Amino acid sequence: MTTIAEQTLPATPRPAETPTPGVIAAVDLGSNSFHMVVARWAHDGLVILDRIREMVRLGAGLDSRGNLSQEAMDRALDCLGRFSERLNTMHADDVRIVGTNTLRKARNRDDFLGQAAAVLGHQIDIISGVEEARLVYAGATHSLPRFDGGRLVVDIGGGSTELIVGQDNEPRQLESLYMGCVSVSRRFFPEGKVEADAFRRARLFARRELEPVIDRYQNAGWEQAIGTSGTIRATSRILAHLGGTSGEISLAGLQELGKQLVSGGSKNSLKGLSDERAPVFPGGVAILTEVFEALGVESMTVASGALREGLLYDQVGRLTDEDARERTVRSLQERFHADRDQARRVALTATRMLEQVADAWDLRNPNASLLLRWAAALHEIGLDIAHAKHSRHAAYLLAYADMAGFSTGAQHVLSGMVGNQRRKFRKEMYEGVPPQWQERALRMTVLLRLAVLLRRSRRPMGLPEISVQADDEGLVLEFPPQWLEEHPLTQADLEQERDYLDAVGVSLGFR
Repeated sequence: MTTIAEQTLPATPRPAETPTPGVIAAVDLGSNSFHMVVARWAHDGLVILDRIREMVRLGAGLDSRGNLSQEAMDRALDCLGRFSERLNTMHADDVRIVGTNTLRKARNRDDFLGQAAAVLGHQIDIISGVEEARLVYAGATHSLPRFDGGRLVVDIGGGSTELIVGQDNEPRQLESLYMGCVSVSRRFFPEGKVEADAFRRARLFARRELEPVIDRYQNAGWEQAIGTSGTIRATSRILAHLGGTSGEISLAGLQELGKQLVSGGSKNSLKGLSDERAPVFPGGVAILTEVFEALGVESMTVASGALREGLLYDQVGRLTDEDARERTVRSLQERFHADRDQARRVALTATRMLEQVADAWDLRNPNASLLLRWAAALHEIGLDIAHAKHSRHAAYLLAYADMAGFSTGAQHVLSGMVGNQRRKFRKEMYEGVPPQWQERALRMTVLLRLAVLLRRSRRPMGLPEISVQADDEGLVLEFPPQWLEEHPLTQADLEQERDYLDAVGVSLGFR
């Protein structure tokens, strides 16, 4: 009889018929603009097929209670309808859509996300500020010639500013600050008028946000400063008109630009500044000026790549052999001294059960297998903190750690699964899980719990072949004849598990 332990678990399941991606698309739902870029992978590089950018100003639709206005949501949905039409025309094989600062903050974001997913035909991932910074760095550095020294990359978005220091294509320090061109412009220039005192206060606000990271970033060993996204590109164009530069941004140029904004007093006629960028430009200039002064930047080169291009390169990695999520899981295992042999045994058992119930339990989504395997890999990292309540410690780490490659929704799925790996189910653990994954997360947790239970002895010996049947009511496990009688501890654990699962409406049978 073939046992579970005698089979090998692949590092990452990938479709054999598509070793490299074809047409891929990335959509960035920013606080100021929505961007879509479609590309094809050819000759070990990305060939851009199409780009679309629309100024949506989603961040301007946040009210004082943190809710998105219906008007802002309607603007966004109209834009996404046009994006959807283009995606369908381009026949993209793989599409990834992410939301950033405004969607991280919006209290009613689930209302918008449900409508947006229906329009696009694809789910939307909300990513953390640090994950946004990682992707920005990837997009910026891939768009520039190779540079042997350290790089500082700055991205001023609508609601946040990302600072990254790295070498080659590897980021070393990542930070996301709660200030952006939309939020600062709304706060200090609400009527569009740029007065000297308001500009001074906007710069002071930016300096206060930068203060906790100044020393760390001044001493991070970077030699070249790179800027990306709308504010910095607009600044480069305007300074080229003002001083005839080739696109480099200098502190002197920024200071002159600040004087021009103040002397103009409102939406002025700066050459190179578009009408749609003008309302949020003063806040962006205030932030950028303080970044230069606080971090000692002398000049800045503008990169064409940003978050959406970083998403494309991340997608290529997921489809080939450089999935950032795999590296993150391995790193967490190392950092918290996880027993990798036990994790592998639990993962093998859980995924073998998943194969048998995937159709009945709506778990054919490829992310279900990945998330279950990663949950198994990380289910014991809480032991490095304390044995008592170690599942809760692990759940907290997975919910709040900076996990490169993971969306916040995926982190909450992992957290809920690992936090409920044993004993009583706590449904509050799934509160951050995206609505479309709530039922799946609970069902995957059941499989993880059973795998942990069946591998409780921690021995390398194999389990027998276990038949698993599922329906809407629950699961039935069928063991070889006499096996449970010969393993009374496992049978007792299953009897107790039946009571735990019954409390959340899942029946468990075994024979």
